[in-house]
Amino acid sequence: TGVNSMAACSEAAEEPVLDVNVPTYEYIDVNTKAFHVGSFARLWREKLPPGLLSLDHRPEGAAEEAAEDAAFAEEMSIPADIVEEVKLVCSLDALKCHSENEPPNMDVVPEDSDLLTVRLRKRKQDYRESLAIDRTCRYDTYTSELECLAEGKRPADPRDSLTPGEIILSMNILYPLIFRKFKTHRRFQSIQVLGWQKLSALKDAICCVSDLQVSGEFSNTPDLAHEHVNKDHFKSSYFYFEGVLYDDMRFPECTELSQTVVEWARDHDSGHGELRTARMEDTTFNDLKIKIGFPYLYCHQGDCEHVLVFTDIRLAHRDDCLDKTLYPLLTKKHWLQTRKCSVCNMYIPRWVTSNDPFAPEDPCLFCETCFRMLHYDNHGHKLGDFLAYPYVDPGTFN
Repeated sequence: TGVNSMAACSEAAEEPVLDVNVPTYEYIDVNTKAFHVGSFARLWREKLPPGLLSLDHRPEGAAEEAAEDAAFAEEMSIPADIVEEVKLVCSLDALKCHSENEPPNMDVVPEDSDLLTVRLRKRKQDYRESLAIDRTCRYDTYTSELECLAEGKRPADPRDSLTPGEIILSMNILYPLIFRKFKTHRRFQSIQVLGWQKLSALKDAICCVSDLQVSGEFSNTPDLAHEHVNKDHFKSSYFYFEGVLYDDMRFPECTELSQTVVEWARDHDSGHGELRTARMEDTTFNDLKIKIGFPYLYCHQGDCEHVLVFTDIRLAHRDDCLDKTLYPLLTKKHWLQTRKCSVCNMYIPRWVTSNDPFAPEDPCLFCETCFRMLHYDNHGHKLGDFLAYPYVDPGTFN
């Protein structure tokens, strides 16, 4: 028993002590334990050699290519001439069916093709042309992915290039909880940020329809409606990460929205301990303690609440967007079908009316042209008695 105890103690002593800033699962395949972003990035930079951190695209030398071919031939047990044939057959030039001077038109699907995928796409395209409402097919959904637009992009000014060992955090922004249709988990934006960027940069990159809404009734003064966008008047907001609420206090009219939450938590046993506050314009992502896969909060416009989830943390590599001026980088946005004017059924509505004798329903959506023609005379005077509110369609960000 004593020997076994000593062996167990010896084995326990030999087990490596894991750094608390190395992410490990708190719940398997759900989220990690909390770790410090800046410390995790520092550990990476200390462990990896400079060659792996480099962002330069260095052409492969002849000696390196020959050594790689020899290793491949040995691994696959094939002669060198077969390796050369495989390289020729699998090269990028072999995948091209058009010359560089005659690029193919991706919108034209050939009639007679031996590829099943092409035939199915042609059938889908013909079906869509027969519909009165045009909907996005899977191919068009993939082409709307924004990440590929910035992949490998390099800045015109070398001073705007990412530094080797730069940290990149990926996150999903979910629809606000006030959207009844999207009360379940659904993201509407995916964003990448750099470790040295401020939280305020992320706040400015989040596009929410609530920021573009106009508060008030403007049937008597429709020309003044677009001068009262909410984001220009109600600039206060906050993030919540691991017991800290980060307020946006960059402008004189900003207020600490988080104080209500802090006071509530102080008066009630919320189970989260004492909440602290800080300023998002003074805090970088490197300063945060976060959990990957854990839901956090972004609140603006008083009660418009978005769940924010970090999905990845990694070092920048050569195929990333290397222009730091493009970050925070929008890599994905959800597509929403826009509503149409209730009169012409052609244009996106800009107004919603209530108690309207000229409308077929209550409330009713109007585009700018139909709204003016039905509700005002040639001199801009109001006709009838109705209420009019500016309307911002959620499909504005498509």
